[in-house]
Amino acid sequence: MKALAALAFALAMPAGAAEIGPEALPGLRAPVVILGEVHDNPAHHANQALAVTFLRPSAIVFEMLSDERASYATPANRESAERLGVALAWEASGWPDFAMYYPIFEAAPEATIRGADVARADLMRAMNEGAAAAFGDEAARFGLTRPMSAHDQAALEAEQLAAHCNALPPERMAGMVEAQRLRDAVLARAVIEALLQTGGPVAVITGSGHARTDFGLPVALHAAMPDLPVLSIGQIEAPADPDQPFDYWIVTDPAPREDPCAVFR
Repeated sequence: MKALAALAFALAMPAGAAEIGPEALPGLRAPVVILGEVHDNPAHHANQALAVTFLRPSAIVFEMLSDERASYATPANRESAERLGVALAWEASGWPDFAMYYPIFEAAPEATIRGADVARADLMRAMNEGAAAAFGDEAARFGLTRPMSAHDQAALEAEQLAAHCNALPPERMAGMVEAQRLRDAVLARAVIEALLQTGGPVAVITGSGHARTDFGLPVALHAAMPDLPVLSIGQIEAPADPDQPFDYWIVTDPAPREDPCAVFR
């Protein structure tokens, strides 16, 4: 079976979790390779394209695309950035400039493209009723029916509050955490479907928050397929703590951007 072929893929990794440079990316192998990013950092997308070039994935799962929209990434549409961007309705999506993402598609021209975006209505349901209710069938398989520990819940709520510039009511953060858990589970489902469909390897293009090995997509994947080897590579911006919640991580200069918290002042 294709799935068994993927599971048999040899892993080639640096010894021990650590910070790495982009030069290590060509040597990384696993049935599932999660390539995290800060969404508006061009260096992160260049590194993702480099990793995809050498991984030669059979499928790429994009957090930024719905699975329906991903179906428009046909060979004909992938012939130019302009044509593919229009087909994917990228400009209307709110994600950063498609010119940063297109080289990832170019790096694996024959890869199946899958999407794992979550509809706004489902996110709102997760915030109000919990991730398990919004996910529906198989919520238990992806770990959504298991409550988080008080410590982890508090840590994630604090991170969500900081990510929103400490400007939102703290009581809303539990719902934000549920929305994040839903996104992780939907990503995991898309990855497994892509793996079963193509045999792998599967590359995942997503924010580094979803690439975390303590709370993110790797946890949802492990819940659903405990024996599946997964390699998580986070990309973060300096300054950065020496220990990070990824298998391996790359630290880059921050991208120039306006203060995201200015709107709350």
